[in-house]
Amino acid sequence: MARQSKSLQVGLLMGGLVVSGAVFAQNQPVYSSAQVDRAKATYAGAGGCFACHGPDLGGGEFGPPLRGVNFRNRWAGATMAELFDQLKQMPPGGAANLGDSTYADLAALILSENGYTAGATGFPTDRATLQTMAMPGERPKQQGGQRLSSLAKLPFYPTPPNPLDKISPVTDALLTSAPEGEWLQWRRTWDAHAYSPLKEVTRANADNLRLNWSFALPAGANATTPLVHDGVMFLYAQDNVIALNAKTGELLWRYVPELAKDTRSNVKRSLALYGNKVYTATSDGRVIALNVQTGKVVWNEPIDEQVQAGTSGGPLVAKGKLMIGVLGRPNPGGGYIQAFDAETGKKAWRFYSIPRPGEVGANSWNGVDLSKLTGGSVWTPGYYDPVNNLVFFSPTPTYDTLPLRDKVKTKGVTNDALFTDTTIALNPDTGKLVWYYQHMQNDQWDLDWGFERQIVNLKVGGVERRAVVTGGKLGIFDAMDAKTGEYLSSTDVGWQNLVTKIDPKTGYKTTKPELLPGDGKSKFMCPHAGGGRSWMPTALNPNTKILFVPLVESCMALAQVAAGERGSLTTGVRWELMPHEKSDGKYGRVQAINLETHQTVWTARDRAPTSTGVLATAGGVVFAGALDRYFKAYDETNGNVLWKARLSDVPSTAPITYSVDGKQYVAIVVGYGSAQSASFGALVPEIIVPVIPSSSVYVFALP
Repeated sequence: MARQSKSLQVGLLMGGLVVSGAVFAQNQPVYSSAQVDRAKATYAGAGGCFACHGPDLGGGEFGPPLRGVNFRNRWAGATMAELFDQLKQMPPGGAANLGDSTYADLAALILSENGYTAGATGFPTDRATLQTMAMPGERPKQQGGQRLSSLAKLPFYPTPPNPLDKISPVTDALLTSAPEGEWLQWRRTWDAHAYSPLKEVTRANADNLRLNWSFALPAGANATTPLVHDGVMFLYAQDNVIALNAKTGELLWRYVPELAKDTRSNVKRSLALYGNKVYTATSDGRVIALNVQTGKVVWNEPIDEQVQAGTSGGPLVAKGKLMIGVLGRPNPGGGYIQAFDAETGKKAWRFYSIPRPGEVGANSWNGVDLSKLTGGSVWTPGYYDPVNNLVFFSPTPTYDTLPLRDKVKTKGVTNDALFTDTTIALNPDTGKLVWYYQHMQNDQWDLDWGFERQIVNLKVGGVERRAVVTGGKLGIFDAMDAKTGEYLSSTDVGWQNLVTKIDPKTGYKTTKPELLPGDGKSKFMCPHAGGGRSWMPTALNPNTKILFVPLVESCMALAQVAAGERGSLTTGVRWELMPHEKSDGKYGRVQAINLETHQTVWTARDRAPTSTGVLATAGGVVFAGALDRYFKAYDETNGNVLWKARLSDVPSTAPITYSVDGKQYVAIVVGYGSAQSASFGALVPEIIVPVIPSSSVYVFALP
């Protein structure tokens, strides 16, 4: 049977399913007439509530009534905290956060329309007070929207088995050597290969894949990659954390946090599993540990005590530490990595992306005072190397590029801007810097190197080396020694026009001086700042050393803005999307590259810009999706399309595969609106993306 956290004991939609069995206070709700007056304007205007629930709250095509006997029956016995929680999920899909005071006004309007009398006291917004007030009547027993008679005696029906009853702890040993059918981390394993040893789905039978089940998630932009352990799938969507039966799609539990006032949900790319907990970051700057079996909160800690920290990547857990990257805004002094004790939530250490005075790299910011520096966001998850006991993170550039453009003539001072566009290797026990490698100094174009770090053995000069491989938006992939950070090699996918030379010993990249912004002239360069490749992660076959890269063949004009006009970068330029002058109108690209020979094995090109990460499997099948809502399977050997399915919304995440009871499944989450899916639509005006926010997970399998 479904297990639900207390935070889910609310209507699934206004007037929807109400869960029975809780004890509620008896105080009557209160509200003021002034709140009702304000709410009427909101309901008909900015809130847009009438579009779903009708102009008179009597219900519409897309929403149930908010007044009348049916509404009162369905909400009988419910606390005002529950009503308020449900209102704060409106409009659906996270389209807007109207603020607590506006939601309180709307609650007052609903009470007024249902016969409650206004008073001197307004409808409150604090949860403690709301929990003391309830609708009159007993909590009804309901199923499917119908009230069950108190005289009813349901016939016996066997309860389906619940995989949570047998779920096992996730240990470091399990993460080091993940079972074949598990997807325990964002890229499946600590080495970030996104390669599954499952091979039931092959090049010969992939065209027989069929939808096995699907599940609707809270509507809105969604970039999460599911995790699967012991037959349970865990997902993030609009700050909800959801546990599903990975075999059947049955809801097991759902957790909905109470967010700070005026918080708007944003994408998170991953969750983390460790011990008997599932970890999530929230959009109001906290990290929460949930009991993996029940979804109940174990600990709940702010990332920063002073500022609401922003995150979009997700947590990494290794050796008892939970580590999460933080965005460079609004934090004074830029982004950082914050570590917690995974068991207790106690803060363990912090590493700043922009060095503090006296630290390595502090003199690399052109003499600009730390209080004026921004950037260094860490917006994708980290990775762990158990062989060298190192975690790898990837700070990104600053938009405030003007103070760094021209190097000051001060001895010992550079404008390299460490640790932006850098692989940093930290000791997870202490947070101390062990080594770093900067892929591009003084990035004046916002060409992030902030993506996955894959750990793989490569032959370099005839000698096998344990390497860390990563690529930036340019589509250049650097390999470094995993233990020391020594530069080993580079591979260019062949789309960029900025870098003219890469030093074979150091990896230093020489760029075209005429493409440096800030001289008052517009520039044309490839790729677009959205990336030839962006955060959509690659997949790597560790046996063949073939890297599968999702790309978009995009370019841009770095257009000079008028005096006083704000640009994308403080050098006074704005990114403007353009195709290459020789483009044939195909922008989507999945490219297979041999990391040892640096040669392209094959390239699959399509009209629709690629919008997902890549999954590779031992069955010889590679999966990826695009803006036209097609999810495709490619032949690993030549890039031929083996199978495709059109989804309800744009896939903007990374596909996974897993097995339950010996059967292989392939899953993908959809939900248009994250940066990658929204960046390139102007190139393909005939591709119409859904205008109504939605999100779902789709799971495919062989018949």
